[in-house]
Amino acid sequence: MTSATEIELKFQVPAAQAAALRRAVATRGAVRTRLQAVYADTADSRLAAAGIALRLRKEGRRWVQTLKGRGDGMMQRLEHEVELPPQRGIPQLDIGRHAGTEAAALLAAALGDPPAELRPLYRTDILRTHRTVRTGGGLVEIAFDEGRIHGGKRRLAVCEIEFELLRGPPQALLALAARWVRRHRLWLDVRTKAERGHRLALDLDRVPAVKAGPTALQREMAPPQALAAMLQSALAQVLPNAAEIGAGTHGAEQVHQLRVGLRRARCALRVFGVWAHEPALAHALERRLRDPFTRLGAARDLDALSAVLLPALQAAGAPEMQLLHGAAPESPTAVVQDPAFSELLLELLALTQAPPRQAPARWALPAAAAAPAPDAREPARKALARLHRKVLADAARFVGVDEAAQHRTRKRLKRLRYACEFVAPLFPARPQRALLAPLRDALEALGDYNDLLVAQGLFRAAVDRDPRAWFAIGWLQARRELLLARCGRSLKKLAAAKVFWRD
Repeated sequence: MTSATEIELKFQVPAAQAAALRRAVATRGAVRTRLQAVYADTADSRLAAAGIALRLRKEGRRWVQTLKGRGDGMMQRLEHEVELPPQRGIPQLDIGRHAGTEAAALLAAALGDPPAELRPLYRTDILRTHRTVRTGGGLVEIAFDEGRIHGGKRRLAVCEIEFELLRGPPQALLALAARWVRRHRLWLDVRTKAERGHRLALDLDRVPAVKAGPTALQREMAPPQALAAMLQSALAQVLPNAAEIGAGTHGAEQVHQLRVGLRRARCALRVFGVWAHEPALAHALERRLRDPFTRLGAARDLDALSAVLLPALQAAGAPEMQLLHGAAPESPTAVVQDPAFSELLLELLALTQAPPRQAPARWALPAAAAAPAPDAREPARKALARLHRKVLADAARFVGVDEAAQHRTRKRLKRLRYACEFVAPLFPARPQRALLAPLRDALEALGDYNDLLVAQGLFRAAVDRDPRAWFAIGWLQARRELLLARCGRSLKKLAAAKVFWRD
């Protein structure tokens, strides 16, 4: 019987790379094991809703019952495993085997009192080729899985590789995974087999996009630890949306939420990157994240404008038109499956591994001085005040500057919003509303104005090919002054709002 928090990363393998990767894993000392598992859940999917997976799995000749709990959505997951005694036939599932463990408490809460009845829901049949390697002071198991997930009348092929840290620092796992990503063009996927099997069983093709959640920030955190918490919050939004896009099971909202998550990560690195152990690396990573963010932007702009602007134009009597003339924007799936994107995600994950409650030397006091407990509010106040001053200066001149400067103001407003949301747990909630409400109003106004400018550019580029675009250009120009005035009013209200971080 084993109980632990497993630390692992999983990647999807492109079909063209499967043979080479299989050879790379199946070196001398590798083992091949057939894994046949049955997963159980209640009729109303209580375990899936709680992020829990309960299975019976035949591993070669032995049977193992495993309970997995929701982890951090990135690398860690709670696991309790019980090897069953030899027996004939398929053993019975028994939740009592997990009694007294942390995982059992999660299971009991999900099942309710009295416990809801469990039933087999889906199964997997996997051929695993696996071996262990020593790397970076750690021991990592590499497992290449090929097979199928069976749910209801549907089947899903599996071709993926997992890296599980058996011993040593998480950085060893991340560095090894990065090398394999580059070599075999892998892409990071946080969806589990249980999640995919559950969807098959319920005949679900898509799931809702994941939006931003709160940051687990605490006052006593040292700056590197606080930055790690911010990046964890951003990645909790980025990774599941990216997985859906990489798999091609996404809609426009997943693309939007992925970009929001990437912008939040960039905000954390840009505004609070000085808190990192190596600030230069944090700021360099922020600059490199611009590339996938921009590449995803063309598709996102087209989705947003098609959903809002074209219907408004047609309601105004415009002839039927298309926003896009010429080459289509790059597929979001291609962006996510680009190994360079997975490498960036691995670097972000590495920054979340800041040692808890440990500050770098430049934050330490002289040995003779008494070292007070860290207080994350003080550096947070300085960072917010510095950004807020820039926003106020931009707001005062917004109406009279060119489009590039106006766009820069909108980006700073977004950074201020996300920075405030990151540090929200450090300050009383009620005073925050005085700033956040006008900040959101200003962002909405500037967002509508930005959409108009993007649409104007698209229609101007189309005039030579489609003269009907002149109607749209004229209609947009008439709305431009109205929207610009709205932006000015909202920015004045924001400038007058009281900030929450001052004593």
